[in-house]
Amino acid sequence: MSPLVDLRDVFVVHPSDDGGVAALRGLTLGVENGEICIVLGPSGAGKSTLVRVVAGLERPSAGLALVDGLDVGAASASAAARHRARVVGYADQHYWRALSGDLTARELVGLPLGLRGEARPARDRRALGLLERVGLRDRAGALPRELSGGEQQRIALCAAVAHSPALLVADEPTGELDGETAAGVLDLLAELARDEGAAALVVSHDPASAAIADRVVHVRDGRIGEERRADGDTVVIGRGGWLRVPEETLRAAGIGERASVRLGRRVVELHPVGAVAVGEDSRDAPPTAAGAPVEARGVTRRFGLETALARVDATFSPGMLTVVTGPSGSGKSALLALLAGLDTPDEGEIAIGGVVLSGLDRDTRAAFRREHIGVVGQTPGLAGLLTARENVELVLGLRGVDGVESHERAMDALAIVGLADHAARAVDRLSAGERERVALARAIAGGPGVLIADEPTARLDSATTLAIGGLLADLAREHGTTVICATHDPLLVTLADAEVALHRAPVRSA
Repeated sequence: MSPLVDLRDVFVVHPSDDGGVAALRGLTLGVENGEICIVLGPSGAGKSTLVRVVAGLERPSAGLALVDGLDVGAASASAAARHRARVVGYADQHYWRALSGDLTARELVGLPLGLRGEARPARDRRALGLLERVGLRDRAGALPRELSGGEQQRIALCAAVAHSPALLVADEPTGELDGETAAGVLDLLAELARDEGAAALVVSHDPASAAIADRVVHVRDGRIGEERRADGDTVVIGRGGWLRVPEETLRAAGIGERASVRLGRRVVELHPVGAVAVGEDSRDAPPTAAGAPVEARGVTRRFGLETALARVDATFSPGMLTVVTGPSGSGKSALLALLAGLDTPDEGEIAIGGVVLSGLDRDTRAAFRREHIGVVGQTPGLAGLLTARENVELVLGLRGVDGVESHERAMDALAIVGLADHAARAVDRLSAGERERVALARAIAGGPGVLIADEPTARLDSATTLAIGGLLADLAREHGTTVICATHDPLLVTLADAEVALHRAPVRSA
């Protein structure tokens, strides 16, 4: 029997000013019916491009891509769309795109069934059943704006599986969930595949996702470099003799970007040679304003009948990296929006230095934020048609920095986050992890005294997380910046100087 997914020597080349960037470079992969295949790899490895090809959202530049017998690369756009609607359940890493702001959670999950002509009672039963499985039955009547980022992500996943597809394709489905909720979502994926005979192709940066896998493949530089099954690991030797070794193995051996090779009897040995990691750049950090204490004083924020935050008191000190932790739905994003002056509390106040930020009008808060606060949201908010450098320069221009200084500061910031080589690439052609780093570069380029980041490492592999976490800690400790991050990431928590733990607020009765 043929595999459900059959990719053979697939290349995907994205155009660029210097001739094109290869996202996939001769990738070959098969996924059997009913198999759960987890795809791991660092930011920019080609994982998201792989799932977009399988979902029929992107055509290969060369090679063969068969999904349930259809050549998705050769099919017309309409044929690929019909095939995707029938065979594939797709959970995009940009989960918010699938959520119409005018529909409730129950309606969003049932929408794919409604488009197939399913009667309202049947689709409501299916939607409520799925919501209960991900712990959101009590939020069935909530609109997306009343849900946390993690809750929205679970809603989008439920919508993707509502029609019981033959293949579930999920791109970072647990990137912004706490560990317990993420495990529940992964269990849902496994249950769907095994109970209904579906296959699942799941892209992740979290090695814990391997717990549900029949097979784990590692992608690096657009190729499959390693496969792992229950019977052991396999290192792939590609055409021309190139060799891919697991990253954790290399890190354990102290091997970075280069290694010396020694040949023995039926043995090839690799030995470490010094390398430069992300963030270890010779450039200096952008000039940074002195940090200021940020305080939440008795802050309460409600959305309809739901209380996101209840009487929260917290202080964030200059020169420290403070993480805000808590389960999905505990109000982390709501608190950060208040601290950044993007929202105002129903009760209590937000103060930065000697300024009561929550007491200012909208325009004055925006002016204060522009001068003193750098913000990195869960959604990067970048201009997709502009290059990485142009996105950073755009924000510097709003701060009155232009010309040569703007160019140099943008390049410095991109170098610090390890993206100097991608400065001229359009943001739409970057991976999700690379876009996260562009957003961070944009925030630090202005040298704010306060840096607020919502899940800044949610879509990054562990090595890049450590590098970016180290950068945030250095900004705080060496430059006096007040750095505040909401996170589920235990690696980032270990790098922090302080932690503010939130809990779900009690539900307010009507």
